[in-house]
Amino acid sequence: MLTTHPLDDDKLREECGIFGACNAEDAAAMTALGLHALQHRGQEAAGITSFNGSEFQTHRAMGHVAGNFDSEDTMGPLAGNFAVGHVRYSTSGETSLRNVQPLFADLVSGGFAVAHNGNISNAEKLKKELVRRGSIFQSTSDTEVIIHLVATSGYRTLIDRLIDALKQVEGAYSLLCLTSEGMIACRDPLGVRPLVIGKLGDSYIFASETVALDVVGADYVRSVEPGEIVIVRDNELHSHKPFTPQKARPCIFEHVYFSRPDSIVDGNSVYSVRKAIGAELAKEIPVDADYVIPVPDSGTPAALGYAEEAKIPFELGIIRSHYVGRTFIQPGDGVRHLGVKLKHNANRVLVEGKKIILVDDSIVRGTTSLKIVQMMREAGAAEVHMRIASPPTSHSCFYGVDTPERSKLLASRMDLEEMREFIQADSLAFISIDGLYRALGYHKRETNTPQYCDACFTGNYPTTLTDQDEMAQPDQLILLNEKVG
Repeated sequence: MLTTHPLDDDKLREECGIFGACNAEDAAAMTALGLHALQHRGQEAAGITSFNGSEFQTHRAMGHVAGNFDSEDTMGPLAGNFAVGHVRYSTSGETSLRNVQPLFADLVSGGFAVAHNGNISNAEKLKKELVRRGSIFQSTSDTEVIIHLVATSGYRTLIDRLIDALKQVEGAYSLLCLTSEGMIACRDPLGVRPLVIGKLGDSYIFASETVALDVVGADYVRSVEPGEIVIVRDNELHSHKPFTPQKARPCIFEHVYFSRPDSIVDGNSVYSVRKAIGAELAKEIPVDADYVIPVPDSGTPAALGYAEEAKIPFELGIIRSHYVGRTFIQPGDGVRHLGVKLKHNANRVLVEGKKIILVDDSIVRGTTSLKIVQMMREAGAAEVHMRIASPPTSHSCFYGVDTPERSKLLASRMDLEEMREFIQADSLAFISIDGLYRALGYHKRETNTPQYCDACFTGNYPTTLTDQDEMAQPDQLILLNEKVG
């Protein structure tokens, strides 16, 4: 049976990454390179749409960018100087090629391809209204709702139609729209999901993270501002801000886990922020130990910061195999637990007889932490202390992150001591919400108007959740059938 690796199934996942190249030679090939750099943001499927001045071409496939976008048979037809690309995860809904992006439609204004990172939190309500008016949907993706809103808008120009559509949606989105006249990039008024602008010679580049600009050799220019619509037409960049200004609420988890550590997010080095989180964690909850050990790879920068602040040696007590993919063959229940060691194994000589501090980025269901603690005990560790570089994840995300139902989040149903007992650690501690904000350069979290979207920790959602409100059951939140970003 093909199954998700047990240590991959206990992480929050950013659902998508997007990339676009304007006025670039071999734009599709450049887009494929950019998507390689964003592969961590979505490993289930990938797609690229190109425009050569007269026609659009699209190739979409299940799986990674590598293997799907590295042959002449695939890349040859994707000729042109404009291209947009997308990598995705799905959620609990349907996994099929029809939901792989970019999505494309022929509108009255011409071809229109959309790559979307985020989640429209009133998509189901809008879809029902559109279907009643005669729209026929070809996917279960919330992204298609945007296309239908554009297609049915009563405004004359495409940009006005898009603005009209976006004023009807709730939630979080970063969009790249490829048209016959150029490319449109836009970000929701709260700036929840990231989107940056780069420049390579005369070419404009858009990406979910700056690391994708680095890979193609582009210089970082700036972020697309919250609520901004950027149009690249005739090799010129035009900015529009049609929405009522709001206090920005970018996703705080980009700094904790989602973004690559070599990216710059909101002007901050992700690597430096994660080290600062570790240092704050060491100040808040110190413990005597022989070694600080990261849970690879996402816990490494925070563990370095913790070790430096606590003046405790940093060591690689867990060795990760980089040759195990997201899935592997599970031979049967009798040896199911052995699958853990395919990806992580204890450095027994180092940890045996030692008091160790394990540093990880988060606890979601708690199953990974339990397995890691057990692994350390089996390797002979005298004490195992767990430190988490984020506050307890107690609420589901509805803005483009693949989150379990709230009832499955360990922190939503257990207090700290119960969680410690569950993962079988000698001690367990999380960074405080104010400590997390201090690591980001703030004195503390502003109670009434937080500087970030931190709803997964606090339950303070920055927008209305129309679909969730309509679907809510007593004491339980139910995820949308399909969140695609």
